Amino acid sequence: MKNILLINLKTYEEGTGAKALEIAKIANRFAGGKTEIIIAAQATDIRLIASEVNIPVFSQHVDPVKYGSGTGWTLPESVKHAGAKGTLLNHSERRIDTETLRKSLSRCRELALRTVVCAETPDKAKEIASLKPDYIAIEPPELIGGDISVSKTRPEVITDSIRKVNSVARIPVLCGAGIKNSGDVRKALELGAKGILVASGVVRADVKEAISDLLKGFE
Repeated sequence: MKNILLINLKTYEEGTGAKALEIAKIANRFAGGKTEIIIAAQATDIRLIASEVNIPVFSQHVDPVKYGSGTGWTLPESVKHAGAKGTLLNHSERRIDTETLRKSLSRCRELALRTVVCAETPDKAKEIASLKPDYIAIEPPELIGGDISVSKTRPEVITDSIRKVNSVARIPVLCGAGIKNSGDVRKALELGAKGILVASGVVRADVKEAISDLLKGFE
């Protein structure tokens, strides 16, 4: 299994519409190496991006609904038909309760959508592990969007999360929050993470330079 560089475009202006496609195209140029690059896009941009690049495109969220009366909800079938290969779930900006998460994961498994579930603490990561997502991303909320990486300032959060997750199931753990450069990536991998989840460090930076530098941390 390859390590993962997951770029979350969030709802940044720089990561919306045509600008989102531009970022995805730049990321696509780095594809094919030892690290899998994934773009997590707004639902409205998935089809635009997926039709133009070869790297996997993920939704930023789906809801545990099926065809029918679900006005305003994000139907998993819709993001899959648009070209999504997976989805984020339970991001700090879109928390869901445990039962909703369980149902969402079940719906994603029905459709073979890969899942990356975010956790804010090692204990939460352990709880999520029992639900068997494909990946768990540990992200202390207070460090998200900042310039201080969790891998360098709170390494115990990563090691504790991996230990607790592995006590339940062998699920790869990704590292997020404050990741900005190859040094942050390298430290996360040394601690046992299988990849990183990054947003502003790419989306609100020189995209080509940022991706190139982050990938050096995987070498």
